[in-house]
Amino acid sequence: MKKSVFFGALAFAGLAAGASSAATLDEIKERGKINCGVTEGTLGFSSRDAEGKHQGFDVEFCRALGAAIFDDPDAVEYVELSSKNRFTALSAGQADLLYRTTTWTFSRDVDLKTSFVGINYYDGQGFMVPKSLGVSSAKELEGATVCIETGTTTELNLSDFFRVNGMSYEPLPVGGTTEAKALFEEGACDVYTTDASALAGVRASLKDPSAFVILPEIVSKEPLGPTVRHGDNEWEDIVRWTQNALVAAEELGVTQANVAEMAKGGDNPEINRLLGAEGSLGEMLGLSPDWAVKAIAATGNYGEIFERNIGESTPIGLARGLNALWTEGGLQYSPPFR
Repeated sequence: MKKSVFFGALAFAGLAAGASSAATLDEIKERGKINCGVTEGTLGFSSRDAEGKHQGFDVEFCRALGAAIFDDPDAVEYVELSSKNRFTALSAGQADLLYRTTTWTFSRDVDLKTSFVGINYYDGQGFMVPKSLGVSSAKELEGATVCIETGTTTELNLSDFFRVNGMSYEPLPVGGTTEAKALFEEGACDVYTTDASALAGVRASLKDPSAFVILPEIVSKEPLGPTVRHGDNEWEDIVRWTQNALVAAEELGVTQANVAEMAKGGDNPEINRLLGAEGSLGEMLGLSPDWAVKAIAATGNYGEIFERNIGESTPIGLARGLNALWTEGGLQYSPPFR
């Protein structure tokens, strides 16, 4: 190939990639809202209140994106997806992203052509049983019938755990959280296994939560976070850095209550850059200089979102654990805003 033709091909490829990367954001701006894929109903993460309005930990991150892009946290359409159809819906463009308790794995990232752009909750797979079953450890579940959601990492983790421990089990495949919850509560299965955080949400929503116990074993790593299609680079950056902004805000002491005052500028240069008082980070994203201010004003920082939706004072009752800031012994950590 002649050099001129070769370089021309590279230039065309670059233009094509640029057009692809801008496609999702352009579509979002044209329709005036984000189509955010969420669970069908996991209390604490994404569920509907009495008025039918979506609420929860993952929902808050969708709202932060709406605020960052449109200055309107309600500029979001929630697309309820099951474990089985979530990636198909994302690939088909029915959702612009997933904030749907979705585990980041090699095959999902590479083979399914999706991009995981952060971790908003460090989790692991657990087991919930009725207290009446009389067990205190997952290693006592020989011969149990287990409700298991299809199309999840949970299936393989379950098989590995029982194999390693020389136990047998009877799987009862289910299509999603709603079905699993109903079957488990009516006694069709002895055990429900999924991410421990989701188990806490399901237990809190049962008619008698005290009749059920989550066993102590955590048998996998389940890093949960937002997912977009491959090639949507501009959109990917916005999703990634909006989540990072909420984590950085907690570390820097920026809250929903004080963000407007702190956005006026002060002595901390990183806070100034984050909130748009210095530099041009918003412009780099194709957003307004105060995009992070709008996001934080809408939802609060990461810690505020956590405590309000799934923290120890809520019915879900989750401790921060691995999801504490790195300065507090956890894993939540944002790259620098500079």
